[in-house]
Amino acid sequence: MENGTHYRTCHLCEAMCGVAIEVKDGRIASIKGDANDPFSRGHICPKATALQDLHEDPERLRKPLRRTAEGWQEMEWDDAFELVADRLHRVRKEHGRNSIGVYLGNPNVHNHGALITTLPFLRAIGSQNRFSATSNDQLPHMLASLEMFGHQVLFPIPDIDHTDLFVCIGANPMASNGSLMTVPDFRGRLKALQARGGKLVVIDPRRTETGKLADEFHFIRPGSDALLLLAMVHTLFDEDLVDAGHAEQWTKDIDLVRLAALPFSPAAVSAHTGIAASAIRDLARQLAGTRKAALYGRMGTSTQAHGGVATWLIYVINILTGKLDVPGGMMFTQPAIDLVALGALSGQQGHFGKRFSRVRKLPEFAGEYPASTMADEMLTPGDGQIRAFVTVAGNPVLSSPNGGRLDQALSGLDFMVSVDYYLNETTRHADVILPPTAALERSHYDLIFSMFAVRNTAKFSDALFTPEDDSRHDWQILLELAHRLEQRRNGGRLPLRKELGWRAFKQLGPDPILDLLLRSGPYGSDVGKLRGLAQPLTDLVLDILPERHPLRGLARLSPLNRHWRDLPKGLSLSNLRHLPHGVDLGPLQPTLPERLYTRDGMINLAPRRYLQDLQRLHALLASGPADNLLLIGRRHIRSNNSWLHNSRRLVKGKDRCTLMIHPKDATRVGLQAGDCAEVTGAAGQVVLPVEITEDLMPGVVSIPHGWGHQREGTRQSVASRHAGASINDVLGDQEIDPLAGTSVLNGQPVRVKVWRTERTRKQA
Repeated sequence: MENGTHYRTCHLCEAMCGVAIEVKDGRIASIKGDANDPFSRGHICPKATALQDLHEDPERLRKPLRRTAEGWQEMEWDDAFELVADRLHRVRKEHGRNSIGVYLGNPNVHNHGALITTLPFLRAIGSQNRFSATSNDQLPHMLASLEMFGHQVLFPIPDIDHTDLFVCIGANPMASNGSLMTVPDFRGRLKALQARGGKLVVIDPRRTETGKLADEFHFIRPGSDALLLLAMVHTLFDEDLVDAGHAEQWTKDIDLVRLAALPFSPAAVSAHTGIAASAIRDLARQLAGTRKAALYGRMGTSTQAHGGVATWLIYVINILTGKLDVPGGMMFTQPAIDLVALGALSGQQGHFGKRFSRVRKLPEFAGEYPASTMADEMLTPGDGQIRAFVTVAGNPVLSSPNGGRLDQALSGLDFMVSVDYYLNETTRHADVILPPTAALERSHYDLIFSMFAVRNTAKFSDALFTPEDDSRHDWQILLELAHRLEQRRNGGRLPLRKELGWRAFKQLGPDPILDLLLRSGPYGSDVGKLRGLAQPLTDLVLDILPERHPLRGLARLSPLNRHWRDLPKGLSLSNLRHLPHGVDLGPLQPTLPERLYTRDGMINLAPRRYLQDLQRLHALLASGPADNLLLIGRRHIRSNNSWLHNSRRLVKGKDRCTLMIHPKDATRVGLQAGDCAEVTGAAGQVVLPVEITEDLMPGVVSIPHGWGHQREGTRQSVASRHAGASINDVLGDQEIDPLAGTSVLNGQPVRVKVWRTERTRKQA
C-alpha cells in the first residue's frame, strides 16, 4: 500500500463515519476523522481507532484451522473447502436438508460482499433452519414496516437535522450512533437542534449518555413502554389532538386505533410505567403541538415482552400527530442502491409466519426462526434436528439468551464450521474455522446503513491493504462452499451453463454488481445522446404497463424516471472512486405514496395481529405493578456487541462490565461500593463488580451486552484478559415476545445478592 492518506467509511458501528487513515511504510500511522466527508464532517467515535487494532491483531486467524485431538491445526484452503463440503453434504444426505443450521451475525450487514453472496450460499445449504441476530435486535421494526408499509426494511428515519422536538424512548444514540438511524456525530446534531430552540426528551429506565444531555428526562419501568405509548394515543384522541396531516390520505383504520386505546388512560398506566399521568399527557401534547417532531425508539422498546406492540405504537403516534413523510419528522430514505425497491421488484418484500419452528412452534420471519430456539433445535431429537451448524461472523454464545445452553448444544453437534477470523466463545466448537480477510483488505460500500441514514449519501472505498496471497475474502469463501455443495448435490458435476455461471461469479466478485446497481438507480448514469430515444420509451413503460409488471419496476428505478429528475445524476463505481470522501445526495424528501408497498397502496395503521396482542397488555394492566428487580442491558460507545474487545485501546481503563444498581436497591440487598454481586436469572448466574448509581431507576439493574470471554477453549487474548460476564448467561431463552418471536433482553426478573468467597464468608 502506498504511503499517504486514504479515505474510508468506518464499519465498526452504524454511524458510517468517514475516516482518514495515514499509512507509512506499509503500516497504519494514524486514524482521524475525515473533515471532507460530507456526511460525518470530521466526526469519529473511539471505535474507529480500533480499525488498526483489528487489522494488526496477532490473534486474528489467517489460515483455516481444523480441530483435532491434539489441538488446532492449520489447513490449506482447498483441503478445508473439501472437508467442509463433504461433511455438510454427508449430514444433509443422511438426515435431510433441515439437519443443517445457519447463523448469520450482524457484522455481515456492514459487508457488501458477504451480503451479495449470502443468498446463493443459503440456497446451496437448502435448510429452513436459518437464524440471525435479527430476532435479538430489530425484528419488531421490520415486522411493523412489513405490516404497515408493505416492506420489511422500509423504515421511517428521524429527520434529526431539521426537527425541533426529538423524543427518544429506549434508545441511546450517544453510544450507538443511531441504530436504524445512521447518524454520525449525534452530539453535534443535538447541539444544533438545541441551538435552534429545539428540545430533546428521553424516556428510559437508565439515565443514559443520551439521557444526561436531555432537556427533559423520564424514568420508565422496563417492559411497560407499550402501556405508556397507548396512554399517549389515548390522550391524542381524548383531547382531539389527532391530525395525520400529509399522510392522512393514505392512512386507514384510524378509528380502530382509537377504540383500542380507550382502556389505557394515563391514570390507568401511571403506576405500571412509573410516569405520572400529567407527564404522559404532556408528552402527547408536545408531539402533537410541535410541527417538526419525531418519536424514535430502539433496542429498549423492541427487545422486551411487548416489543412488537411498542414498536408499532411508535409508528402509530408519529402518524397520528402528522410527523410521517414531512421534513423534521420521520421520513423514508432514497438511497443510491435502493434495496427496498429492488426487493419489491423481485417479490421479496418480506413475510412472516409462513412456517413455524419444529420444537417450540415459533414463527419464521423472512425465512429465519428466532435465535432463542437454536438450542432447542439442536438438543431435541427427531426429524429435522440440527446436526451440523454454520456460523458466519457471529458469536451467538455471547449474543443470544441462555448462552450456557447454546454452549451445550454446540458441543454435541456432528459437525460445525465457522467463517470467522477469531477463535471465540462460539467458534471454539467448530470442527473447521475459515478466516476471511480483515475489513481493510477488502472494498467497502455500505449497502444497508445507507438505507437508514439521516441524509442520502454514497461512498465507496477500495481495499486499503492488499491481502496476503494465501487468503480469501468472505464472499469468496461463501461462493466456494456454495459451488462445491451444489456440485455434490448434483452428483459431482453441474451442467455447463451453471458451472460457467459459478466460475464467472467467483471471478468477477461483488464490485461489478455494485456498479450495475449504482448506474441503474435513481442517481445513476445519464445516457447522454441516447436520452432522446430512451426517455420516451421509459415514459411509455411507466404509463401503460401494470403497476406490478417487472419492466415497469425497472423503469421506476431508472435514472430516466422523471420522478427522479431533480436528483443528482452520474453515479457509478468509477465516479465514486474519484470522490474518495463520498458524495452527499441531499436531505431526506417526502416520498409518499410512491414508497408504499402495501397491496392497496395504503398505510395499514391497525394490523390485526397487533390489536389481538393487546389482550396481553390488558392482563398486564390488571395484574398490578410487579415488585421484582428487572434486568436491562446497555451499550458503551467504546464497544459494539462482542466483537471489539480484542482492541487494547477500547478495553483499557476502568472496568465497564459492572452491575449498575440504584442506592436504594443496593442497601436493600446489602451491597456496598467495592463489592461483587451474584446475579441470578432464568438461565443461570454471573458474578461481577457493583456500580452503585442514581442513574438507574429503583427496581432496575443493568449489565452490559457482549462480555463473558472466560470460557475454556478460546485463546488467550486481550478479550480474555478483560473477560467480564455475559448478560446472556442470566437471561432465559424461553422468554420471548409471542407476537414476533423476539428475545426478551430487557425486563427479565433477577435476584441479586452479595457474592462472597469462602474466605470472605469466614471473615464475615
